[in-house]
Amino acid sequence: MRTWGPLTAVCLGTFMLLLDVTIVVVALPDMARSLHASLSDLQWVVDGYALALAALLLGVGAAADILGRRRVHVVGVVLFAVASLLCGLADGPGRWWPRGPCRGSGRRRCSPRRCRCSGPCTRGRQRSVALGMWGAVSGGAAAVGPVLGGVLTEGPGWRWIFFVNLPVSVAAVWLTLRVVPESRGPRGMRIDWLGTVAFAGFAGGLTYAVVRAGEDGWGASATLGSFAVAALALVCFVLVERRVAHPLLDLSLLRKPAFVGVMAGALAFNGVAFGVMPYLSIWMQTLLGMSPVRGGLTLLPLTGAAVVVSVLAGKLLHGVPARLTIGGGLLLIGTGCFCQAVLGAGSDWTTLVPGLVLVGVGTGLVAPGIAGAALAAVPAERAGMAGGAVNTVRQLGYALGVAVSGTVLTSRMRDTLPHDAAHALAGGGAGALRGAFSEHALRAAFASGLDSALVTAGFVGTAAGALVLALVRAGRAERPAAPGPAVRAPGAEETAARG
Repeated sequence: MRTWGPLTAVCLGTFMLLLDVTIVVVALPDMARSLHASLSDLQWVVDGYALALAALLLGVGAAADILGRRRVHVVGVVLFAVASLLCGLADGPGRWWPRGPCRGSGRRRCSPRRCRCSGPCTRGRQRSVALGMWGAVSGGAAAVGPVLGGVLTEGPGWRWIFFVNLPVSVAAVWLTLRVVPESRGPRGMRIDWLGTVAFAGFAGGLTYAVVRAGEDGWGASATLGSFAVAALALVCFVLVERRVAHPLLDLSLLRKPAFVGVMAGALAFNGVAFGVMPYLSIWMQTLLGMSPVRGGLTLLPLTGAAVVVSVLAGKLLHGVPARLTIGGGLLLIGTGCFCQAVLGAGSDWTTLVPGLVLVGVGTGLVAPGIAGAALAAVPAERAGMAGGAVNTVRQLGYALGVAVSGTVLTSRMRDTLPHDAAHALAGGGAGALRGAFSEHALRAAFASGLDSALVTAGFVGTAAGALVLALVRAGRAERPAAPGPAVRAPGAEETAARG
């Protein structure tokens, strides 16, 4: 129990995170109808949570090192549970928005990365088994999330996708207090608040700019202003990190090709694999007439493949160069996106199955090892920083993936539908449009938009895979990770079927 108890607590935290990310996807159409939400509202339902995670990943990590990792973890679980309760009670998107980022903030504080594994889980083959266990839990949560989301949405209602977090949070607090020892970082550390605020401004401004581009156009003043804010925040972040005594990110790490390659792969991974998923769910429920439960079940080819491959990768691929598993996995994800981009007005969900399986296989290869590759690409004393950085860009990648996919989707749909109609259709409003447009026109427009979003994701995934293969050379990222900070568990998403 002393060895595997902390790992169990880590896996429970990971399960809660990924369940919360994936469970909401199937509920989006019902949320849109209940809250009278627009497309941008739905995008922020997902992105507000992911951005809060990304913005606070590095800063909260330093706070946990100073105040105590277990203490911050428990406080985060409690905050996450309270915010989930408030989200479930929200009566409009305007009230949901501040609570979604609050859930992300609390979830960041209870990130499993803050609770270190110990003993044989930290090195060699047993560390690979531990990462494989983490990958299996990640895939399991991703598999359960859409189905459970469908059951809850179709049964007691979409609000229960948030209420379900409450008993899981109670179990997480109890297990953490029981089996995870308190730990802190070296004395004399300081929290880089200026860097945290600057990075939050960059991440939020960039994502908001992409969302506004889909709503108002790339040349609109709101879009250009948001891009300017993001650029200014990025410059401020770089200046702060160059001068602060305890930076969130040592910029000299960006001179290491292997680290840059892993970071590029992490940024692309969650966005490419899962950024189109909310719109697939809306398409299947509002145009194909699927129930929430059936809509969740259609994602099982992806999540099931991710579960199986992540388990096998942890057991069988120990010692295989990270550049091959991560780069090859991203190439498979990109190929899977291309395979899905064959939709037409008469297509149904089965058209997606081959591509979903390929994305799932790629996810199972990438997810378990990407954080370990980041740790191995830097000096041992920077392992914790590298782990925080790779998890940060994964969450940012997911937020950007959802935003970019929505912008590409609506831009293509406006080729055949008026602006307002395209946005209403993408936001789940097909029912209100059926009197003004034929069923064939609506289905053809949505299918063409999905094809464009999937092709975009395919190109990004392929380019990221090639970049990883080129930069993460053998002998750089494959050396054994150092104990201590390096044993922090990889960040979620995603992603399995986020992230």
